[in-house]
Amino acid sequence: MKKAIVSGALALASAATCVVAIAPTASAAPQACVTSTLTTGARGGQGTVVRKSSTSTCSDLNLTFADDKTTVGYDEYAGRLRNSSGTWFQCSAGYIGVLDGSYPVDRYLPCTDVNDNTPFAISSWFNGGDTVRITH
Repeated sequence: MKKAIVSGALALASAATCVVAIAPTASAAPQACVTSTLTTGARGGQGTVVRKSSTSTCSDLNLTFADDKTTVGYDEYAGRLRNSSGTWFQCSAGYIGVLDGSYPVDRYLPCTDVNDNTPFAISSWFNGGDTVRITH
């Protein structure tokens, strides 16, 4: 009887090990994005300039944090890209109004479908000098 119980316990332990071995891992990461902290430029201008990551699988610029330094916890932010001739232009999303705080990837997209190594910046509607994090 003791051998049967031990054998049964070993069989259950082996089966559990097999299930764990073939179960998908919970640590599978979504997209491999990088995050850059920038200071915003004044309306229509550039503050900190960063290049879109060439090692990331993210093609969009995601606003994931905002801290407005001069007004009451709110500002509007626009993505700006520099083309190959050196000209800056505003992304089609225009200015996006957000409260100070942190946001998930894919909630606020100042620019989409950005090519690797493209220089980008963020401008503030009300003033420059705000801190934002862009996940790209």
